Amino acid sequence: MAVSMTAADAAPKAPKRRSQFSLAWRRYRRNWLAVAGLIWVILFLIVGIIGPWIAPENYAQANILYANQPPSAKFPFGTDGLGHDMLSQLLWSVQNALEIAFGATLVSFIIGVALGLWAGLRGGVTDMVIMRLVDFMFAFPTYFLNLILVVKFGRGMIPILMAIGITGWAGYARLIRSLVLGMRNGEMVEAARALGATQGHIARRYLLPNVVNSLLVALAFGIPGDLTVMAGLSVVGMGLAPPLPSFGNMIAQASNNVLGYPWLLYFPAGAFAITLLSFLFVADGLQEALNPKGGY
Repeated sequence: MAVSMTAADAAPKAPKRRSQFSLAWRRYRRNWLAVAGLIWVILFLIVGIIGPWIAPENYAQANILYANQPPSAKFPFGTDGLGHDMLSQLLWSVQNALEIAFGATLVSFIIGVALGLWAGLRGGVTDMVIMRLVDFMFAFPTYFLNLILVVKFGRGMIPILMAIGITGWAGYARLIRSLVLGMRNGEMVEAARALGATQGHIARRYLLPNVVNSLLVALAFGIPGDLTVMAGLSVVGMGLAPPLPSFGNMIAQASNNVLGYPWLLYFPAGAFAITLLSFLFVADGLQEALNPKGGY
């Protein structure tokens, strides 16, 4: 019995269309450094969430009898001059770094995107005033401004988070403003204006969806930058107030005893360096995956 074949059966099937996410992931995973960085960042996030619950000791618990112990089965990362367990301090440092760096980056991101959108859409005097403020933020040493704010408001988690957050928005504002300027006179935006769409509707419907990839890349680069600022404040004694541990506090304290007790520096400095590199690798991978033509 012959089997009849219709024209639809004989025609070759069209290849299945890949989603934007699958295409981006395919480009991302070609970069093995970005994949390795993503694995470390995921571990960093997990440790930041559960670290205090798996820490063998309280970060503030001192025991002089175990002062300056080298790494061992009881103290895998050794102890400091007061007998603090370095592993416990490191686990708590990850959580503190996670909260401050992510919180500060989010604050900077929100301020920068809002001001950049406003400047790009409104133009004129509004654009000039915001861009002059951006120029001032770039010209003024942001690190000194961070120090001034921390001295003024204290060395707690929230003051440091806000000090870093409200001084780091200028780069986001300049980026979003430049992207908006390239699109605000496009056909879709002009048609929306002709139909009476508000500036807010234009921003939500036509502008933000087209710049989200660039903003994600900028956000990924911003996190390691804020981690570095946080550590820099600790090194000069203006980070989290003891006994709260942080990468910067641990590195600063270890620098005085690095020759006699090198493990005090190796573990926190090594973890911090790997974390920074991992975030940068992830950001670089996102840039290649989301913006394959280059640039933000």
